[in-house]
Amino acid sequence: MVGRTFQVLGSFTVERPALSLSEIARRADMPLSTVHRMLNELSSWGAVERGEDGLYRVGLRLWELGALAPRGQGLRERALPFLEDLSQITKENVQLAVREGTEVVFIERIAGSGAVSVLTRVGGRFALTATGVGLVLLAHAPAEVQDEVLSGPIERYTRKTVTDPGELRRMLADVRTNGFVISDRQVTLDSLSVAAPIDDGRGQVIAAVSLVVHHAGTKPHALAPLVRTSARAISRALIAPIR
Repeated sequence: MVGRTFQVLGSFTVERPALSLSEIARRADMPLSTVHRMLNELSSWGAVERGEDGLYRVGLRLWELGALAPRGQGLRERALPFLEDLSQITKENVQLAVREGTEVVFIERIAGSGAVSVLTRVGGRFALTATGVGLVLLAHAPAEVQDEVLSGPIERYTRKTVTDPGELRRMLADVRTNGFVISDRQVTLDSLSVAAPIDDGRGQVIAAVSLVVHHAGTKPHALAPLVRTSARAISRALIAPIR
């Protein structure tokens, strides 16, 4: 029953956040009557909501539940003041992300005034190999995770996306040596990101922070100290006692 519930909830996507009963049944590959009964139960609990248009959407109860995830909410709350400072200083996009398996999950994003458009969103997932935060997290991931990512298909987003495993391994080594990474036009041709690792005070990298800026006219190496300073400040905040 739990597995079928996940199938129903998994029918909703960023591209299709509102679905009809028949669409959900088709996407979940389940009988219409079964999905109808499950949706009624999920609606009663608040996991899904049905609008006046008859379409179903993810309910606020799931958002409330998701906010309890310690790697998301706790980290976000400790990091937010430093993310806001970085955004105010640079007027650029600031992102906070963690690794979930072989993907990046973004848990906060602050859009700067006049900043370049980005493809990421809070709660969204992305490949580890293209974004600045992804490369940082991959560089500090266990060897088996790196091997799995680099031995599988590596998605290309632009002509600048690095897809060669050997070159990616060299980039990951540089991340560990330099303490930051510059992902230049790998996701969109008008942007680059500068990212740095956040650790838990015991040397374990648990998250990454980045600036995403316009490619034209930007000197990314000049931004690296700002990003690294923010990352270190967040790392210290994570081990400080809560007052």
